[in-house]
Amino acid sequence: MKKKDPTHDKGFTLIELLIVVSLIGIIVTVAAVQYKQAIQKAKEAVLKEDLYILRDCIDQYYADKGKYPDSLDTLVEEKYIRMVPKDPITNSMDTWQVEYAEASDDLMTEPGIIDVKSGADGMGLDGVPYAEW
Repeated sequence: MKKKDPTHDKGFTLIELLIVVSLIGIIVTVAAVQYKQAIQKAKEAVLKEDLYILRDCIDQYYADKGKYPDSLDTLVEEKYIRMVPKDPITNSMDTWQVEYAEASDDLMTEPGIIDVKSGADGMGLDGVPYAEW
C-alpha cells in the first residue's frame, strides 16, 4: 500500500479558483446590466400606459362636457380617474407637462388641457426623449 504524501493534498489550484471567480464576476456583470434594462423597460411601459389613460380620459371628458378639463385634478374631481398617476420616471405627480388648447372664436372652445406629456429629462430606450412621448 502506498503512503499518502502530505505535500500533494488534493484540492483546487490557484489558477482554477481564479478562473471560477472570473466567470462568476462576468456572469454577475451581465446580469446586473440586464436587470437595470428590465427595470427601465418596465418604467417606460408604465409611462406609456399612464399617458394613454390620461389622454383617453381627456378625450372622454371633452366628449361628455364639450370642453377640455382645466387641470388634471378636474379629471379626478369629475371621477374620470381615481387619482393622477405618478410619472414613473420622475416618481412624482407634479411633473406632468400639460398642453392647453387655445381659445378660438369660431369653434367656441374654452382653453383647457388637450394633451399631457412626461416632464422627465432624458431619453427612452428607443432613443426618443420622454418629453416627446
